[in-house]
Amino acid sequence: MKNYYIIDFDSTFTQVEALDELARISLEGSPDQEKVYKEIERFTNLAMEGKISFREALAGRIALLKANKSHLQLLIKHLKKKVSKSFDRNREFFKQNSDTAWIVSGGFKEFIIPVVSPYGIKEENIYANTFKFDKEGNIIGYDDTNPLSNEGGKVQLLKDLNIQGRIFGIGDGYSDFQLKESGLIEKFFAFTENISRKSVTDKADHVTPSFDEFLYVNHLPSAISYPKNRILCLIVGDVPEISAHILKRDGFSIRIKDTFEEKYTKDVGMLLLGNGIQISNEQLSRADKLKTLGYLGDVKGYVSRTLCAQKGIVIFDDKKEKQTNAEFVPRRMADFINNGDTDQSRNFPHLILPKKLKGHRLLHIHKNVPGILAKINNIYADNHINILSQFLMTRGDLGYVVTDIDANYDKKLIKQLKEIENSIKFRILYKQ
Repeated sequence: MKNYYIIDFDSTFTQVEALDELARISLEGSPDQEKVYKEIERFTNLAMEGKISFREALAGRIALLKANKSHLQLLIKHLKKKVSKSFDRNREFFKQNSDTAWIVSGGFKEFIIPVVSPYGIKEENIYANTFKFDKEGNIIGYDDTNPLSNEGGKVQLLKDLNIQGRIFGIGDGYSDFQLKESGLIEKFFAFTENISRKSVTDKADHVTPSFDEFLYVNHLPSAISYPKNRILCLIVGDVPEISAHILKRDGFSIRIKDTFEEKYTKDVGMLLLGNGIQISNEQLSRADKLKTLGYLGDVKGYVSRTLCAQKGIVIFDDKKEKQTNAEFVPRRMADFINNGDTDQSRNFPHLILPKKLKGHRLLHIHKNVPGILAKINNIYADNHINILSQFLMTRGDLGYVVTDIDANYDKKLIKQLKEIENSIKFRILYKQ
């Protein structure tokens, strides 16, 4: 049986609620702008939480909008910049599943189609409401014969479509959960990258903080090898709020603590420390999943740079102790996790890498001894791997090789690369 993916638009495919954003555009300059906007937002939230009917919320919002076709064009430009990051980076998924990846929304085709079509989603697979306009192009209502304008509209639509296959629902609101209640879909995934509604997450089969997570748990091809929401980022000590915000916005799972608690040692993937925080060698030696450590001050004397190098942990610190580096350090940590960059690291060779959009990026950290690169490339050759680009830098006792390859390889390749003598750490950065 085919898999079908029923994806919501507002606050799922995009970061925002489109009608709320349309209100901001159409009401700009009005003395009642904020008051009316808050009322529209209230209707949205009540409907998403299942506290009022969808039709009641839709009619209430449309009546307050005072919008026209010119406002819709501005909205479309805005929404194209507000596509959820995890959907945007997985464009390839939609191209490969163009027949079975569908948008089903209580929003409106007039703005949904222009936003999702560039991702390869077919227009015939976009189900949404449509506006009614007067002769001057003002929005005066909507097509109330469309099942999606009704309470339970998504359920009715799927009944009418009678899809023969396994259906997975992805969304943030009560109307998305109703698909699960109806028994029409295999699983419901509550999407929380943009907003988390307890009334929805409590009833979901799985809470997915990103589209990467959805692809990962369903064993589907993804743009990245491992969902960032599964990487534990521990923030310890006196760390400015902006530092935590940068890492949280990037999708990492954040924990903020006064001390490096023992229970996090085996699982921490990123560690950001406030000035004056010291980490013992004993604890650091057991942090086997730790990939990068940031220090908001001079790390010397607080964390062993030698031990971090031996374990393949990249350090970024703030030797000049400038407040602006409350942003610099977490951004460098994120750039290493996302792209493999080690520029301005305290203990690693400095590499600035081109952004990789397709294929695989493989990171190999090793002891700086002769012959490692030859061994790596012999393995690629034996496995008939096409190398697209390769970067090698060394620093002291440490070597760092980044290899971009095409999208086809056998699992034995990864095992062979990990087993090279003098290897320290190996990561797959991209999977497509």
